[in-house]
Amino acid sequence: MREASAISSVKLELLRSGPAHNQLLSPLTSYIALCGSDGPVTLNMPFEQRQLLSRLQRLRYQMDRTQTSEDQRQSELRDLGEVIGKVLGLVPGLLSELGSASSTNGRLVHLRLVMSAFELGMVPFETAIAAEGFPGAGSPLFLQTRMPICVTREFRRGRPLPIEWNREPRILFAFAAPDGLYVPAESHLQALREAIDPWVRIEEDPKARVEEVKKHLTVLPNASLEQIRTLCASGEFTHVHILAHGKSFRHCGEERYGLALCAEGGTAVDVVDGERLAIALIASDPLGHSHRPTLVSLATCDSGNIDSPLTPGGSIAHELHAAGIPWVIASQFPLWMKASAVAVRELYSGLLKGTDPRWVLYELRQRLRTDVPETHDWASIVAYSTVSRDFEQQVSQFRDQQTRRRIEVKFDRIDELVGANNEAGVERLGLTEAQKQELTPLSTAIRADLESWRAESGCVTPGNTEMAYRFGISGACEKRLGIAFNQIDESAEQRAYEACRDFYFQAWKLDPCNHWVITQCLAIRAILALREDEEGRPTDRIEQEARQLAADYGVIWQAVRQVVDWRICNLSGREQAYAYSTQAELDLLGTVYAGAASGKALKDQLVLNCKALRERSVTNAQPLVSARRQFRRYLQDWPSPLWNDLASAALEHLSQ
Repeated sequence: MREASAISSVKLELLRSGPAHNQLLSPLTSYIALCGSDGPVTLNMPFEQRQLLSRLQRLRYQMDRTQTSEDQRQSELRDLGEVIGKVLGLVPGLLSELGSASSTNGRLVHLRLVMSAFELGMVPFETAIAAEGFPGAGSPLFLQTRMPICVTREFRRGRPLPIEWNREPRILFAFAAPDGLYVPAESHLQALREAIDPWVRIEEDPKARVEEVKKHLTVLPNASLEQIRTLCASGEFTHVHILAHGKSFRHCGEERYGLALCAEGGTAVDVVDGERLAIALIASDPLGHSHRPTLVSLATCDSGNIDSPLTPGGSIAHELHAAGIPWVIASQFPLWMKASAVAVRELYSGLLKGTDPRWVLYELRQRLRTDVPETHDWASIVAYSTVSRDFEQQVSQFRDQQTRRRIEVKFDRIDELVGANNEAGVERLGLTEAQKQELTPLSTAIRADLESWRAESGCVTPGNTEMAYRFGISGACEKRLGIAFNQIDESAEQRAYEACRDFYFQAWKLDPCNHWVITQCLAIRAILALREDEEGRPTDRIEQEARQLAADYGVIWQAVRQVVDWRICNLSGREQAYAYSTQAELDLLGTVYAGAASGKALKDQLVLNCKALRERSVTNAQPLVSARRQFRRYLQDWPSPLWNDLASAALEHLSQ
């Protein structure tokens, strides 16, 4: 997994006076380049407008009799890249910043090109060949592996663009093929379907499976602008992927590029520019609420192409970004259909896993270079981005949430197989051989996900609360696996509970004041010590082991109860409800750790905590549902004469 913490950011601003439009490229035009702490540098682009357009024309894969030969295309790509690389090499601050970033092996450098001048948007910076002094000199700057570099563009604005990366993904896939045109919709749909698959609930019924897919992916065939607007106004999509042909049109006497969508109510072509598309994507519902997507990907030729800088409005991608969409992925040249399918698969599989989008872009260029070597589509990809100050934190939180969601999908299937969601008193049915065979790979996949998640940080030192959280979740997952294996493999069940104990203990060492972790440590130790009750051990032996646990951990039990009491006073809402749930579980465990404490006093306190939990779960039922499930386990999966009465009382008062 590529971590956001392994990314250095280098910002290069290119400025000139005057409005963004109405300026042609010329060697006589001076630009101010700002990078790092160095002073401003004056740059001149070595292109006349006509010369650049002519050179770009030779990169358009023309299919008529004026087609550029393959040798000419490759030569032009190389020559253009060398010129742009030399221009970037004229900024001393850029060389200095890249040199500082290269001191850490394996760290990705995010080069942020901030510019508003439309004529600079025509320059294919993504083709740059590394000049002398740059890493990987002589090779494409954004493909070389000596020091990975990802390049994005930004619209210069007065205030930061707000971004909310950590949202549960919901994708809109819109495609259009008006007037008999063809688009590779099936390959794109298959790529998106594979990307979301780890988060789709496992269902045996095909119809139910389709309904689960629709919760994550909405498909809009023969898309018109009005249909896109209606869907975006009525639903919250985090990602929008549009597949359509690019088509030129005239605007104020100048040629521009738009999307060839379907006209409303027919199959005729409606050429949609970036301004109209932006309005549709951020449309408001009848109450005035708008939900703009976090990322829009355009599998469309020339969607990042600014053919003329004379009139206001840039490329489609530029206008979407200027309208407030944080991330836009597009193509500045014609895009091969095969390359577009590779791109959507690589892009969305990485994004949905929680990989930082800058790593995804870097790897996307490399994948296009290796998988579609007969093209220069790796250089065609252009990305407009916004990176807020807390972006790395948002990406990390999103990755954690996606990992949890992916694991929960597998656990939902396991719980369904073993009947773990049955209410108390309902006898569980035995597993068939087919169900037993399905359980093993599911548990293996869960453990692999958890191991990868724990390995991301690698810093297992006291005070690392993030790693403590991951070890704690690993312990909770092993506990659920132990419950699942109860019916089929006693040795596997025992190993799962022992792994649970070890993970909770590791989490406790990392975060000694985490009352939830300490409570679960006490719980699993009691379960492991007393769970052999079902084999008919004498009551006096059970009481003897309980006395030993009380002697070893009774003081800790008392201390953590006090900590939770203090926490309850300083919390509110959902967090306070979870604290009451923990306190109720500590009351139950008091039957083991309180020694001579009165069982009636513990029961009375447990009832009060359960009532408080229920009262604070009115607006959010998740703490209540979680508590019911936990106390049901004490009755069904870990029964003991010491706590059966209190577990029944807890369920009774949590269900009222």
